[in-house]
Amino acid sequence: MSSWLFQLKPVGIYAKKYEWAARPSTPSGGSLHLDLHPPPMQIGGDCSLWIRSATLDFDDGLWECQVTASDFTTQDALTSQPVRLVVRVAPQRPRLEYEGTHVPPGHNITVDSGSLATAKCVSHYGNPPATLKWFLGDQEIEPIHLQTNITEPDNPRTWSATSVVQLTAMRERHGDILRCLAFHESYTAKSVPVEARLDIKYAPTIRLIGSPEIDLEEDKDALILRCVADANPPASIVWRRAGRSEIASLQETLQLRPVGRRDAGLYTCQAQNSVGTSEQLSVQLDVKYPPKILSAGPDRLTTAPFISHGSKYVERGHEPRLVIDNVTYDYQGEYECRAANYINGQERVAISEPVSLQVVGAPQILRLHPSMHTVLTRRGDAATLTFIVCADPRPQRVAWEWGSLRLDAGSATDRFRADDLLQDAREDCYLSTLHIHHTNEHDARPYYLVVENERGSDRHAIQLNVEEPLEMSYLLGIAGGCLAAIFILICLCIYALRVKKCCFKGKNWKLFVYFLFFSQ
Repeated sequence: MSSWLFQLKPVGIYAKKYEWAARPSTPSGGSLHLDLHPPPMQIGGDCSLWIRSATLDFDDGLWECQVTASDFTTQDALTSQPVRLVVRVAPQRPRLEYEGTHVPPGHNITVDSGSLATAKCVSHYGNPPATLKWFLGDQEIEPIHLQTNITEPDNPRTWSATSVVQLTAMRERHGDILRCLAFHESYTAKSVPVEARLDIKYAPTIRLIGSPEIDLEEDKDALILRCVADANPPASIVWRRAGRSEIASLQETLQLRPVGRRDAGLYTCQAQNSVGTSEQLSVQLDVKYPPKILSAGPDRLTTAPFISHGSKYVERGHEPRLVIDNVTYDYQGEYECRAANYINGQERVAISEPVSLQVVGAPQILRLHPSMHTVLTRRGDAATLTFIVCADPRPQRVAWEWGSLRLDAGSATDRFRADDLLQDAREDCYLSTLHIHHTNEHDARPYYLVVENERGSDRHAIQLNVEEPLEMSYLLGIAGGCLAAIFILICLCIYALRVKKCCFKGKNWKLFVYFLFFSQ
């Protein structure tokens, strides 16, 4: 006869709870099968036990099977070795503790830099106890000793697992994640984590961003200096200027938009938090500024003046006072006083308000450079003759003259056309142009431009030269050379015959002359 004992106490056979496995039946959910077979030499059967709907309170513990003797005289009774039946119970979610205080999920562990931080991970009410592991970031770290497992005081059938880790708080670990991972077969995901962010407090260190590497120019450049502090908790920033008692700024950024000459000086920044104070960093600010013309006008010039022609400047003098003798239309325009210095290798120029000079008088045909007094063209090509005329008031009469001919501006005759006056880029100056089509050798001559207004007149010439085309000139040159050579030879022969120094006699000289002519 066989029987089962639980924790050394006999267990009866109860339907739907404890049943013999040899009885045909379908096991229900949550059943456990404890097998016990007698040795082959004994007569008996299967003593295995079905434990249905196992629970922690009634089934977790030591089980053993006993078989009574077949006869009181044989003494063949049997007792099995105890078997530990563990009914798994998922532990609660692990929790972190720091300095005896629970750290809720998502909260920080705050510790001063250089200190030793001790954190505890506890897993309650599990059976068997959970296995605890520590991670700092992705790196596994070892606890200070093996985890301890003790039964829960209020539920001795369950376990409390505890693991302790120690870390040296360094600023490099600020923001790292400390994670405790509890492993248990009853967890759905086999493991449950709990973690906290390391909040390492440390004194500030600072660095300067935006220190000027080149000269700053007044009213042009902006200065943005940043005093960047690395600190926990965040540090307060103080900007000061040497020689002044007031604070320049309490912000991380010191802005001067734009800089002025009064902003020049030595600036320092420093950061402070509850842990400590940073060193002082300083930057020297030097502000450059271009020259400024205080006044300019007639008889008040203070620097070298210039006259503007379009985008170019014509230098007229370097003295504080500009005196112009024999004024012509070339001097008409706006005069500016310019002063310059160099900042960062670049010229900075101050320009006064323009002073206008107006020239009034008789027309003036601008005399060109001597090399431009002549226009050269080929026979058959067109020629264009142009003069620049300046006059105030505007010319009333403009004409081109050559030989006995005269052609007014805006008119044409035969191969000649004179354009109307066109405004030049310069004030009170105009372009007068004569066009000649299909030029020939008779067109080579001087052409005069005559200009008149109510204050007077002017007249000036430009020479037109007409060349023969290159091919014809070359052929004519060759032909002329050949004829000249023949003529010289004939003259030499005649001279030789007359002085009787030639060896030809009778008709021989006539044959020689004939050969000379026709061989050419």
